[in-house]
Amino acid sequence: MKLILKNTDSSANERLDITKKEIPCLDSSWHYHAQYELIYISKSNGIRFVGDSVAHFSPGDLVLVGPYLPHLWRNDVSYYGENDQNKVKTIVIKFTKDFIGEGTFNIPEFSQINSLLEESKFGVSFGGKENKKLHKELIGLIELSPAQQLIKLLDILCKLSTIDNKIILSSSDMRQYTTDSSDRLDSVIKFVSDNYARDISLNDVSDIACMTTNSFCRFFKKTTNKSFTQFLNEIRVRNASRLLVQQDIPISEICYMVGYNSITNFNRQFKEIMGSTPNNFRNTI
Repeated sequence: MKLILKNTDSSANERLDITKKEIPCLDSSWHYHAQYELIYISKSNGIRFVGDSVAHFSPGDLVLVGPYLPHLWRNDVSYYGENDQNKVKTIVIKFTKDFIGEGTFNIPEFSQINSLLEESKFGVSFGGKENKKLHKELIGLIELSPAQQLIKLLDILCKLSTIDNKIILSSSDMRQYTTDSSDRLDSVIKFVSDNYARDISLNDVSDIACMTTNSFCRFFKKTTNKSFTQFLNEIRVRNASRLLVQQDIPISEICYMVGYNSITNFNRQFKEIMGSTPNNFRNTI
């Protein structure tokens, strides 16, 4: 597996492609493409990677990803069982900047949308309250005619551009214009996503990347803008936050379920990443 450049298949309109997905993953590899992508999670849970951002996603999650920004949505391990009844429902909207016409967003009337599209090079997440208001419009896009889809997408982008509580995801510009060495990183991300609950050493991931541990640490830091240990802690804590919300399991048990051997270390890492202790996080939710 490797970081790959994806091409959007032409459909009724090559400038706009809207797909409803109902299978887990959602992607098989960390990837990027030349189109903008608006992803709406109607049903399912998991971890999303956007640039150097690692975060939990759940129903109502709405993210705008800019061109050439690497990203990956992976469902929880429970979604991959042969007899699993978990359902996935996602609307994926890919579009080019000229989907409504060449130079449209350069005129003053569309300056807010143009600013939003510029911010998308870091990935943009939108607040849950606004997403609920847009739920029917996003779900209904797939049923519209090509002309109606163009008009409705413009309307949705206009509404998103006025939202104040949006979150910029990646802390740095991670846009990719080459796939050099990316297969190594993709293999590591997939391995950690699937095995975070067990002990993972630098030797393990260095072997997967076919590198020495020192070379791997330098490579990972340069490519993701964070250390491997920081990355691993983020995945474990994000999964712990999901368990704290969704299941009535003792915090001490969740600590071991996500790969920590020390409750003290778990509490410290959780507070550093989430801004509160596991107990306060659960009580607040």
